[in-house]
Amino acid sequence: MSTLKDKIVIASSNKGKIKEFQSYFDSFGLMLIPQKEMGVSDIEETGKTYVENSILKARHASKVTGLPAIADDSGLSVEYLDGQPGIYSARFSGPGSDDKKNRDLLLKKLEGVPFEERHASYHAVITLLHHHGDPTPYIAHGIWHGIIAKEEKGEFGFGYDSLFIVPDLRCHAAELDVETKQNYSHRGIALRKLTKYLSTNKIDR
Repeated sequence: MSTLKDKIVIASSNKGKIKEFQSYFDSFGLMLIPQKEMGVSDIEETGKTYVENSILKARHASKVTGLPAIADDSGLSVEYLDGQPGIYSARFSGPGSDDKKNRDLLLKKLEGVPFEERHASYHAVITLLHHHGDPTPYIAHGIWHGIIAKEEKGEFGFGYDSLFIVPDLRCHAAELDVETKQNYSHRGIALRKLTKYLSTNKIDR
């Protein structure tokens, strides 16, 4: 296990996500550096799966900086819509899309669809590369099952959280505080898998 304050570049500029990730890395003496701080630009996500996009982002950040890199790709898949919006979750409503427009479009596509046909799942795939040419990246996949509500509820979270019903808790994801959400969410599940990996593996350069 690494004992030095090693640096890892994270292929993200999302402050909330970076803070959430760092909380898992601190205990391993690892410091996450946002790619923007190292002059790394976003790369076009041309992959067809969460895994492909996650690897693309991590490999790009590692190649530019020369550091180990971590990246995640996540999204919402709705069974009734054959897995949409999937990897296009953040840009579901097209050019100029934002969270509200994406949620509005999802509600429109599910208009009139009964609850028993509104099953959905959040997915998060996290990739860790020891170096940009790493042929065996560590990949963690977390899944969070739920149901798409017919109206929004809650003031926390982001993305589709205000529409995502968590059956076990009988509430919307946007009603959960950060700590509770981490205990159940797709990203929390993937991060715990990554934590287990880090507990027995050293970050090599």
